[in-house]
Amino acid sequence: MNLPKIPLADWIEWAEAWLEAHLDPFFQFIRIVVGETVNGLDTLLNWFPALVLILIFTVIAWYIGKWKMALFTLIGLLIIENLGLWSQTMQTLALVLTAAFISVLIGVPAGILCARHTSVQKIITPVLDFMQTMPAFVYLLPAVTFFSLGVVPGVISSIIFAIPPTIRLTNLGIRQVPEELVEAADAFGSTPSQKLFKLQLPIAMPTIMAGINQTIMLSLSMVVIASMIGAQGVGAYVYRAVTQGNTGVGFEAGLAIVILAIILDRLTQQVIRKSKTT
Repeated sequence: MNLPKIPLADWIEWAEAWLEAHLDPFFQFIRIVVGETVNGLDTLLNWFPALVLILIFTVIAWYIGKWKMALFTLIGLLIIENLGLWSQTMQTLALVLTAAFISVLIGVPAGILCARHTSVQKIITPVLDFMQTMPAFVYLLPAVTFFSLGVVPGVISSIIFAIPPTIRLTNLGIRQVPEELVEAADAFGSTPSQKLFKLQLPIAMPTIMAGINQTIMLSLSMVVIASMIGAQGVGAYVYRAVTQGNTGVGFEAGLAIVILAIILDRLTQQVIRKSKTT
């Protein structure tokens, strides 16, 4: 078949150039907000002495997940401190928390909108499919174009990659609220906002928290990729170890990421279990 090639690449380049030319102040605003948020969290986490912050995290883990979770948190964070990766781990945690917070801030309202309007769901679902299946490296190209190098494009790429579970599971959780309860709320004259905040969101909370858990894990999985465009943290150590063939350093940095991932995963899983019992 000798058909002419669709100039898709040219269209994408044109759209990127148009956005950069006409929306540059908007991108700069996002860059400042996201950058200051990450830097502020990083400064706060590194302001505390490592041992003090380890004790704080251990107490939080004990309160949420009891003694086994607290013991793992204590030992895991002490290992990270012993490996000399504490500051880098806090940088990674700041990046992950910022990406997860923005994802939840956008994803939960988007999921509620999908649950309320089937037409919106039909439009957003293919977009989410595209976001989840497109290789994460592709997100780095426009992110660097719009936000330059550094932590900000890493956060933006993490948000694009990690936000779909929050939207999907918020939508699913609200749609799974028993119809009888919704009809009862309507019969008692509840307003849409009362029905949402007093009935649908509380019942859907375990499902929504499961989506947030997946968003946090996906954000954490992006730290190594984000390091390729200047994001600091443990991911930069992994990337440097790969380029230099330094297996030992790469294993130490990978172990720090694994410990952080397990702690965040187990804590959010415990929050999910508690939300199911309340």
